[in-house]
Amino acid sequence: MKIKKVLSVALATAMVATMLTGCGGGKDDTTPAPSDDQAAPVEQESEPAADDTADADDAQAPAASGDVVTINLTRNTFNLATPDSEQVKKVENAINEYIKDKINVQIVLTDIGSPEFSDKVNLSLANNEINLLWTASWVATVGTNDLYSRNGVYDLTDLLPGTPLYDSMDAGQWEATKYDGKNYFVPVYKDNVEGYDLMIRQELIDKHGWDLSTIKQLSDIEPMLADAKADGLKYPFFTRSTGMFYRWCIDSFDFFTADGTAAWVGVDRNTDEVVNTVLSDTYLEFCTLMAKWAAAGYISEDEVTKSTTETGMMTQDWAFTWWTDIPNNDEADSRYGQDVTMAPITNRWAHSTSALGSCYCVTANSTPEQAKACVDFLGLLFTDSKLADIYTFGIEGEDFTYDANGQVVQTSEKYNHSMWESASATVVTPLAGEPENKADLYIDFNGSAKVSSAAGFRFDREPVAAQFSACQNVYNEWGFPLENGGFPESEVPAMIEAYQAALDEAGYQDVLSEFQSQYNAWKASK
Repeated sequence: MKIKKVLSVALATAMVATMLTGCGGGKDDTTPAPSDDQAAPVEQESEPAADDTADADDAQAPAASGDVVTINLTRNTFNLATPDSEQVKKVENAINEYIKDKINVQIVLTDIGSPEFSDKVNLSLANNEINLLWTASWVATVGTNDLYSRNGVYDLTDLLPGTPLYDSMDAGQWEATKYDGKNYFVPVYKDNVEGYDLMIRQELIDKHGWDLSTIKQLSDIEPMLADAKADGLKYPFFTRSTGMFYRWCIDSFDFFTADGTAAWVGVDRNTDEVVNTVLSDTYLEFCTLMAKWAAAGYISEDEVTKSTTETGMMTQDWAFTWWTDIPNNDEADSRYGQDVTMAPITNRWAHSTSALGSCYCVTANSTPEQAKACVDFLGLLFTDSKLADIYTFGIEGEDFTYDANGQVVQTSEKYNHSMWESASATVVTPLAGEPENKADLYIDFNGSAKVSSAAGFRFDREPVAAQFSACQNVYNEWGFPLENGGFPESEVPAMIEAYQAALDEAGYQDVLSEFQSQYNAWKASK
């Protein structure tokens, strides 16, 4: 039976690539299918007429015809190992009852547990069983790049303007999520920009009287690391076995691959040109600092051997580590079971993948009527708190309750979702214990970010796929230890030279040239 299942999934995955290519609403069949981060010319095959685009008022009212359009909506379940189909059906019925007088749309809701999500979605796509799909840039086999590259998504560009959905978030969100200048994905409005802080254990701040206002750049914490080392801490600077250059130097470069193993190329923020980051002064300075800290005992050799894990965050063995900035950084206290404080190190940036960490798409097999119905449903979902709460938390009194402050207390083991993978942070009611002004925090967080000059650019690695993969392997051998203090300070310049030589042998110059060619062509087309 297991063999049959594996074969059926593999067959369905192969079928999707062929079947979706010919579906209406996707990319033109004559356009070569791109791969991974490809941004190829796209044309709408069955594009609704401009007159069919609803304005902000009309999109929320039932159409004059009164025809109800049914759409199949599929989403991932992260908070439960196995969704309860009976409870999902209850939620579906509650949603349809609530929206029936607001929009001419009814949904068929399918929840799939995370371990089975990609396989089951591939099967459903092959059978044309999905119209509206939750996805993300990081999801395996049915992520945003995968769906785009095999013509699996509907071009919503002309459907969106003037709708409540489009107006529910700032234009920068829509711009950053485009593929080749077209809107195929609807971002969930959450923390959709990227920046990094230092996370510091408050116990140590109190003990040593550290003045965090003096921290303007990474090197400023060196005296504090000395205190932590004197305390006998095993990990004064806890990298958690991750590539650090990508995080701490995001103000210097847009690492638009969003992949730490490919941080050897990026867009220089000052020149707006694709450059070799390994040969930059920034890289030399960073690796030298890491080597110096390792020699002083501030970075453990466990980092270089990748022996540390995320569970170390729950201990008192560390002093400083990295943190991806979010609107409510106080969430880290409960996550790691201790009081921690953040010190900003980088700016926040909106770039090509920052807003695709959670999103929806309309599948290419959908009709124009179904595509419009999907936009209408998302427009209501992203603007109506009651609908957003039902969709996220389930049935009031069964799956959740509201406390005295009107905030959500989740009580169910049958239906349980989170805001970040459901609907806009501006309309989903905050959980008990979260800030009451959560919506304002998210608006301010996203709105104050800088927009990268490379936002919207997506690299097609297919022309240099073999070289790209080989360079990632070289990074693991040379780049990772350089960025985690794996070589003596005196040897860092020579090790960077050796790293670059190994990259060149792997075909790096071909990859760099392809990056530069594609980026320059993208800039010229804007």
